Amino acid sequence: MTRLSVSKWVAKALAVGPMAALKDSYHRPKEPAIGDDAKAWVVHVACSKPKDLGYAAEVWSRQALARHIREHAVEAGFPALSRAAKATVHRILAEQPLHPEKVKYYLERRDPEFDAKMRRVLIVYQDVALQNAKRAAGETASTVITVSVDEKPGVQAIGNTAPDLPPVPGKHPKIGRDHEYERFGTCSILAALDLQDGHVTARVENRHRSVEFIGLLSDLDAKYPLECTIRIILDNHSAHISKETQEFLSKHPNRFQYVLTPKHGSWLNIVETLFGKMARSFLRHIRVQSLDELKARILKGIEEINAAPVVHRWKNFEALTQD
Repeated sequence: MTRLSVSKWVAKALAVGPMAALKDSYHRPKEPAIGDDAKAWVVHVACSKPKDLGYAAEVWSRQALARHIREHAVEAGFPALSRAAKATVHRILAEQPLHPEKVKYYLERRDPEFDAKMRRVLIVYQDVALQNAKRAAGETASTVITVSVDEKPGVQAIGNTAPDLPPVPGKHPKIGRDHEYERFGTCSILAALDLQDGHVTARVENRHRSVEFIGLLSDLDAKYPLECTIRIILDNHSAHISKETQEFLSKHPNRFQYVLTPKHGSWLNIVETLFGKMARSFLRHIRVQSLDELKARILKGIEEINAAPVVHRWKNFEALTQD
């Protein structure tokens, strides 16, 4: 180490600070061949869809994008990019915050009355919370019973083609399962979650048409006392508002009260947390030998939930306090 080097670093530390002095200053012997305008053009092409430029793909791969850049660089006025490799394109894209190679999904608000309907649902949840608090304090229970209703369609009945292997020390610590499987069909779970006590009223059907939904309404009608009003939170599925369902409701006047969630707002329906619980518990990695076995095991799982019911609560009421 020479005294000149030490003097240079000490002077740099005094000028820009010790932390900045630890890093080498950016320097290059000559101006870069690929300028900012050329990089901007690469980003612009990357943000376009390949299908709009005559390709089959929906989003760019790095290799396909680099090939397109090389083929069209001269006509675009950036000859320096005519020999750009995939790594060059990758470095250009890595320097900016856009990630056109990735897709992030979102839900578009297609209901012009979204806010009003959301507030209506949240008011119901708040009313249920007040009812539960009064019930816990020993006060008289309300005659309005609130249930959250929805369907979970497409539950697959999948069977093993070879038996599962139990964990064995020194061989495989996990359950061994053959990659091949066979399908026996699908079924739909129609569930109504009682927001007062957590009880689940459910049906497992091959389909989820109006007739199956009316069957669930009939089960609710038979379960609760006749003097009670059954307030139902549900989405805008065709089976919920069909002609057949309306005829059934007309035969039971003042028995059912609908509270519809906004379109594309089914996440406001708290029964979705119940379906998530099913997916994480008895539906997880499930294997059956027939569709009937799947139905029976789903009903058994619902019995287990009802044996130790949990009251599902909505806790975020910020939308009600906003102007």
